[in-house]
Amino acid sequence: MANGEAEGLAPKAIVLMIGTNNLGLSGHQPDDVIKGVTAVVTDLRARFHAANVLLLGIFPRDEKPGSNNRTRIATVNTAIAKLDDGKSIHYLDIGGRFLEADGTILKDIMPDFLRLSETGYERWADAIREPLAALLK
Repeated sequence: MANGEAEGLAPKAIVLMIGTNNLGLSGHQPDDVIKGVTAVVTDLRARFHAANVLLLGIFPRDEKPGSNNRTRIATVNTAIAKLDDGKSIHYLDIGGRFLEADGTILKDIMPDFLRLSETGYERWADAIREPLAALLK
């Protein structure tokens, strides 16, 4: 967006899910990811005054609960949930849609316990369909 890629756009709604690569590949600490997500949301609101932002929590990763990644994701999600202002920024955590009752992730949903399969993407779409439709009204 800083290079003009968003110029001329006038979205009614924006779905934003960012941060997992920062925690994983880049090795950033949760506080850094929180600051980054906050900066992006702030920038989106400044650029697109009329748009509603549907901010998604970072999806779970790793096969089993209790991993360092899951703990760090929970920390970030708790913080970014506070960006929800009930007006134009709406937080939604759909991470539970990818988990079994015991908190594990099946390979059918995330074959490498990070990237979604087709079934995982279907769950994502199903989870945001109604909230997004409400924001587009």
